[in-house]
Amino acid sequence: QVQLAESGGGSVQPGGSLRLSCAASGSISNLYAIGWFRQAPGKEREGVSCMSSSDGSTYYADSVKGRFTISRDNGKNTVYMQMNSLKPEDTAVYYCVTDCGWAADVGIHIGFGSWGQGTQVTVSS
Repeated sequence: QVQLAESGGGSVQPGGSLRLSCAASGSISNLYAIGWFRQAPGKEREGVSCMSSSDGSTYYADSVKGRFTISRDNGKNTVYMQMNSLKPEDTAVYYCVTDCGWAADVGIHIGFGSWGQGTQVTVSS
């Protein structure tokens, strides 16, 4: 399985921005899809964004639509997530994942894909 390494997390004030990066050990263009999950303290993991490799379709959790943007650079085997207008409820560990998908009844989900080690994002005044 491909290895994933996230970076770019940190602490910001509400309304601020961060850009997360996910460097893959292999070609991301060969993957079915790649995206981001997050887990806040005491909460279940939540699918945040997912991008299909076949047609570039993107999917977002309702809670981040209009604020977060996923993108990729196949030449660098890297996926990014630009996070704007951050809110305290965005505080979580963010994980890069492969084999994500989207379904109307469950939103963003993941199959037997790979997970990165996670990067902490803290939004606080």
